[in-house]
Amino acid sequence: MLNTSHAIQAYKTASRYRSQRDQEADVFNHVTAALKGAKGTTPIRQIRALADNRRLWLTVSDLLRDPGNALPDPLKASILSVGATVQREMDQDTPDFDFLISINENIAAGLAGKP
Repeated sequence: MLNTSHAIQAYKTASRYRSQRDQEADVFNHVTAALKGAKGTTPIRQIRALADNRRLWLTVSDLLRDPGNALPDPLKASILSVGATVQREMDQDTPDFDFLISINENIAAGLAGKP
């Protein structure tokens, strides 16, 4: 069984061979897969998938607000606006999973350099 130090070392090794953008796209893809899997299933699966998506978008928002973030201000503002829209959708009684999935897929594609 792997312990934490082995997992950290494996991550560091894998990270050397992939760009940060590719790794970020993977995070969006992972969360999107959970949303797809939860769509139309039990409430607990939906809540877990939405919680992961919320955590992702809160993290993105925090990183964009960091004074050290080098992205151009108009791009940061656009992504923050998308993030606010995603948060509002997740606050609905019945969030539109297709909408959330679409947004995440578009962000992941942009990070991966795919049109």
